[in-house]
Amino acid sequence: MRLRFAPSPTGYLHVGGARTALFNWLLARQAGGAFVLRVEDTDRDRSRPEHVDAILGGLSWLGIDWDEGPVFQADGLARHRRDAEQLLDAGRAYRDFTAREDFERARDAAVAAGTGTVARLAREMAAAVSPEESHRRAAAGEPFAVRFLVPPGTTEWHDLVHGRMGFDNGEIDDFVILRSDGTPTYNLAVVSDDGAMAITHVVRGDDHISNTPKQILLYEALGAPVPSFGHLPLILGPDGKRLSKRHGARAIEAFEAEGVLPDAMVNFLALLGWSPGTDEELLSRDDLIERFSLERVLKKGAVFDAAKLFWMNGQYIARMGAGEVAAMLRGMLGGVGGAGDDAGRAAVGPGEGGGGAGAGEPGPDAIPLDDAAFERMATALAPRSRTFVEMARLARPYIAPLDGYDAKAARKSWYRDRAGTAELLRAVLDGLASTAWEAEPLEAALRGLAAERGVGAGKIFQPLRLALTGLPASPGIFDVLLILGRERSLRRVGRAIAHIEDDP
Repeated sequence: MRLRFAPSPTGYLHVGGARTALFNWLLARQAGGAFVLRVEDTDRDRSRPEHVDAILGGLSWLGIDWDEGPVFQADGLARHRRDAEQLLDAGRAYRDFTAREDFERARDAAVAAGTGTVARLAREMAAAVSPEESHRRAAAGEPFAVRFLVPPGTTEWHDLVHGRMGFDNGEIDDFVILRSDGTPTYNLAVVSDDGAMAITHVVRGDDHISNTPKQILLYEALGAPVPSFGHLPLILGPDGKRLSKRHGARAIEAFEAEGVLPDAMVNFLALLGWSPGTDEELLSRDDLIERFSLERVLKKGAVFDAAKLFWMNGQYIARMGAGEVAAMLRGMLGGVGGAGDDAGRAAVGPGEGGGGAGAGEPGPDAIPLDDAAFERMATALAPRSRTFVEMARLARPYIAPLDGYDAKAARKSWYRDRAGTAELLRAVLDGLASTAWEAEPLEAALRGLAAERGVGAGKIFQPLRLALTGLPASPGIFDVLLILGRERSLRRVGRAIAHIEDDP
């Protein structure tokens, strides 16, 4: 099998293109075939080098490696023209000297007159020019387009996803294959390139189905083998319409920047329109290569569910080793700015160390945690994080001065009984000051304090959690104490007591 992914560098690599690339790559790897990367850059006005770089970078991040390429379609221009000339010489195409404006007027008049299809209008207009006149005008340098002469009959193929498909050729216009400026149109360039690259299977989106009969006719007219075709269901938004920017569709690199893992993204993309035949959702690359088949590709559109992607990414994060999570988090923290724990959190009270509200994140070289504490923090935050960007935000209370306390949590845990809360935290402070800074002694001290007071441990943990992190939720309280260390933990409890007593 020889398969190709052929993106146009007129934009970035988006979810649909990445899914198409993945399905082709899985088939090639499963069959021991070749995965060819072809950049279809014949639209010189809209093609951009930065888009090429983004497409190659996105595929590399996903781990979709190619065996040949990237081959640039524009480099095949001479061959495209030769193929058009071959069709002209064989009588399978003809020159069309009709100006665009004249054709559009004739088409509009035919539609207005209710004459029905205009599929043969271009041929009728070109027929007014004799073969001799056509050669003379071409030799004189008069511009012309080349149109393919669509034969009568039907064009059918067995689609690897949809089964038997066919089109009535009478509904297909004599389409342009070479523009008047000598550049090929999409259909000719694709067929010419596929033939030159000996592509055996073309797997692409459903939006290309209408191109398939035209391309089959061109393969046959050029005497080239016709590849097998498979058309993948479109990716839809939650409203059932084609996925677009209004649904939050983003380039693949945006998911990378958000801290999505490539293995999770590949797993998610594979399940967009394909079923393994079981209820399994977490599948490794090796699983996918072994089990993927076009027979299990669904015929209906697949809904892109971002929440499902982030859930799946969280599952992959949870499976990582502590060292891997810590390394990924360190890398992500290098790009995190001064945003708060989340955009909707209202904070009250002074910041720690004079930083005040809005204190910025330290850079990766200024994280005030040793390696063991940092790894403990990453491990504790992993089950709570769907992405590494989210984990970096959750890490803020441990690597930066507190910028205040969650207002709602403070009202609930502290302000209902300010004197009682301050006294409780003083008892905590006294108890912790003389306790060995290890998990078991810390737990014994806090649970012992709760027992002395005849209250549940939560009555101790929650006010303390807010004092230590500024947040109503965090990893286990003993992890928090060990991450922050003795000095910073005790300092934060003392500052919380002062805030509770002094805040009006």
